[in-house]
Amino acid sequence: MRSLTRLDDWTVDDVAEVFALADAYRDGRGPTTDGSAVMFFPATSLRTRVTFERGAAAMGLQPIVFPDTTLDKPEALADVAGYLASWADVLVVRHHDLAVVEGLADAGVLPVVNAMTDENHPCEVLSDLYALRSSGADLGTLRFLFVGADGNISRAWQEAARVLRLDLVQCCPDGLVTPGAVWTDDLATAIRTADVVLTDGPGRHAEALEAFRITAALLDTAPAGVRLAPCPPFVRGREVSDDAVAHPAFVGHAFKASLLPVQQAVMAHCTGLG
Repeated sequence: MRSLTRLDDWTVDDVAEVFALADAYRDGRGPTTDGSAVMFFPATSLRTRVTFERGAAAMGLQPIVFPDTTLDKPEALADVAGYLASWADVLVVRHHDLAVVEGLADAGVLPVVNAMTDENHPCEVLSDLYALRSSGADLGTLRFLFVGADGNISRAWQEAARVLRLDLVQCCPDGLVTPGAVWTDDLATAIRTADVVLTDGPGRHAEALEAFRITAALLDTAPAGVRLAPCPPFVRGREVSDDAVAHPAFVGHAFKASLLPVQQAVMAHCTGLG
């Protein structure tokens, strides 16, 4: 039994096993079972919820979905997990507080999958990395450029970079840098060597990040074959321009197809199904 709360807790072998399982699910030969996956999602969740629910059902895990606020009550998280262990095989939790996800996992009675917190979003990053790998890219040779402020997506990419030793640079104004990140505020120079350009919504830093919007003109200065993978939900004209989304570098929609087999692979790996 494994949990995924932070990618820092995983190894290169864990990621390799998830990618191998994702290959199997993508090709229709992934392992199946008979059980249930209890999930906690806010009403605003879209892509993550669809792929976890659909993925669980397709692999034989009945999805039982609650609002994330179900976990916001005085009952000890160890007791919540202890009761659910009688009926569930895995917990999939999207909650703003990483401590809630970790508290459920610390009970040690059920595998817990982090489906996003305010601190990180490990499955989202695994999905993008899997999509890159599936396209034939060697992750170890790619130069990743994250354009945006410190936040859950930036921190998730930092976690992945530490585990997989990725070449990752963050580009943003001084003062918005993720702790420990390799950083620059020179977007025009940084993008000239970027193989993969990543973005996130600016949140309360929209004004400070306006000069860091990705445009088609910037993408034209990047190496041949550059990929633009903005984290959804993105807004045209905010972190990316309309012409950037129309640029051949944009891989956003196609990349997110990988969410389904990767979510299945994570659940299979954590439950020992693989």
